[in-house]
Amino acid sequence: QVQLVESGGTLAQPGGSLRLSCVAPGFTLDSYRIGWFRQAPGKEREGIACLNNGDNIPYYVKSVKGRFTIGRDSATNGVTLQMNNLKREDTAVYYCARLYSCYFGIGDSFGPWGQGTQVTVSS
Repeated sequence: QVQLVESGGTLAQPGGSLRLSCVAPGFTLDSYRIGWFRQAPGKEREGIACLNNGDNIPYYVKSVKGRFTIGRDSATNGVTLQMNNLKREDTAVYYCARLYSCYFGIGDSFGPWGQGTQVTVSS
């Protein structure tokens, strides 16, 4: 079974940057559509970015567009999320998941959720 593992979350200052990583030990994610999700305290999990397979066309929700970049990592066969100009409202646990679709929106995910990685934006 493909289990995704997220890493890279930590404490960051407003305006700072972080790079999250999503890998599946023993597997490559190159053939999958991958989405990044986050869940802030007291809120539901929301999809924020996804990457199609093949053409690698990304999709971003409005709140992160222009600040976050999703991409493939050939070194790990995984997917990264580069987060720039971080805001306090970006504080959340971040998850990655495989998706059924990623065109015109973040589609339904499938497979087990990982443990996530905590991102805290605070001065």
